[in-house]
Amino acid sequence: MKSIALLPQGSVSHEALLHLFGDTPVQIEHHKLISDVFLSTANGVTDYSVIPIENTIEGSVSLHIDWLINEVDLPMQAEWIYPSIQNLIGHPQEFTGTGGEKDYQKVVRILSHPVAMAQCTQFIRKEIPWAELESVGSTSEAVEIVKANPGKGWAAIGTLLGAATHGLEVVQRQITDHNNNYTRFVLVGQEKPELPKQSSGDKTSILVTLPEDFPGALHQVLAAFSWRKLNLSRIESRPTKKKLGTYYFYIDVLEPIESVLLPGAIEEIKALGCQVRILGSYPTYTYEEEKAEVQ
Repeated sequence: MKSIALLPQGSVSHEALLHLFGDTPVQIEHHKLISDVFLSTANGVTDYSVIPIENTIEGSVSLHIDWLINEVDLPMQAEWIYPSIQNLIGHPQEFTGTGGEKDYQKVVRILSHPVAMAQCTQFIRKEIPWAELESVGSTSEAVEIVKANPGKGWAAIGTLLGAATHGLEVVQRQITDHNNNYTRFVLVGQEKPELPKQSSGDKTSILVTLPEDFPGALHQVLAAFSWRKLNLSRIESRPTKKKLGTYYFYIDVLEPIESVLLPGAIEEIKALGCQVRILGSYPTYTYEEEKAEVQ
């Protein structure tokens, strides 16, 4: 049985992992901090780590990408999309009026992870604009804190799994600002996993560092993909943290590394004087297709 490190029980990461592996048994190791999730696998304690790296609303999770680039050497082995559906969670009946209706006037403080909080800005402004907002390490930690503080008017933004885990009530379901709020997760580790679902394609993630004082270098890098008709789904610059004004370029190519054309593109980029690092070549899973299979 494979062991997998991820954020706390009841988090979106936890829901996403259960969705990806389905009925396949795995040993789950929960950690409060994302750094501990990474280090668990980097130090050989677990086989894999689950890392959220991009969200529809908030974009890239820069901290997690920087960890993949600068702190650990853990190849990406799978990518999947999972909906980030946030809910307002509290103690049973604490936010209920005398007639049984919801009474948001009783909400004094809202706790959650800052990314989850940002995904629910419209709901907070419309329904509970007076509430004090407090950021914590994860949505599941927020639910746990609320559980330990009954009668204070504290509520959490978190998942249905988080509410069920801690025995709290879902005061309001689906409070995210957009219905198409999805998070992109990657499974990182040293071995290719055996996954029960049918993938929707393959992707290769590479890191390109341009040579200094080379006018037009990025244009030539992109041309190496363009003339071969290799489709790029993402290109993003990240600071090298070595010198101001120097950057890595994180690039996702919609081809496996074993394809005929991609190795040639990489060699052409290297010939320009660029440094190229393969972050992983892996299957991808889209939520809509997986849901259709189950039905």
